[in-house]
Amino acid sequence: MDDIYAVILAAGLGKRLRTGDIDAPKCLREAGGEPLLSHVLRELDMPRERVILVVGYRREDVTARFPEYTFAVQEAQLGTGHAAQRAEPLLRDYDGAVLVACADMPLLKNATYRELIDRHTADGNDCTILADLYDSPEPPPAFGRIVRENGVFSRIVEARDCTPEQLVIRELNAGLYVFDARRLWDALGRLDNKNAQGELYLTDVPQIIASRGGKVGVHAKTLGDEVTGVNTLEDLEKVDRLLRG
Repeated sequence: MDDIYAVILAAGLGKRLRTGDIDAPKCLREAGGEPLLSHVLRELDMPRERVILVVGYRREDVTARFPEYTFAVQEAQLGTGHAAQRAEPLLRDYDGAVLVACADMPLLKNATYRELIDRHTADGNDCTILADLYDSPEPPPAFGRIVRENGVFSRIVEARDCTPEQLVIRELNAGLYVFDARRLWDALGRLDNKNAQGELYLTDVPQIIASRGGKVGVHAKTLGDEVTGVNTLEDLEKVDRLLRG
């Protein structure tokens, strides 16, 4: 993966993870004896000079812990799309593929990252989305849904914005993407915040790319625990348990 850049979104506060006097940024909360971000970077296994960490809340703590990386700063928490925008000045002259990942998903495996990148390249896509084919009898978690029309990707709808019909979709957005850099920056510049959270959603980018003639693909597989994101103390406990085996 030496011919691609990665942008890791690591600016989050993690309000629901706060306990007692622990006020660390989400990406530095520990599971399996290490920060969540450490697990992501290890599995990603990319040259450090090709990784950009988007930091925000208590960013000085993150930069001190990972001083060998390049950083972009998200001053205000205005959504995942806004966070990804912060990396553009660092990659403005780059014409290639950009992987965008989240720092709070430490169970994604190196093989999954590689599969997504390989699929993006093989299919000649401008955007490739990793999707979890959710196979549990339980209701799907609060992930965005991959909406298709006649079998073709149409858009991602965040769970909080879904209709009742969309909530039963079991092809879930896993929060990991590969983009053509030029297409990514163009689409990020076209985002608006007309949604339930009033934020700029990275999940709107694939639809924008498709609407402007870009090729958007979905790499779908059953991912199980790999797509466990850490948003609550219960999530953190689960991830810690799984990492410790």
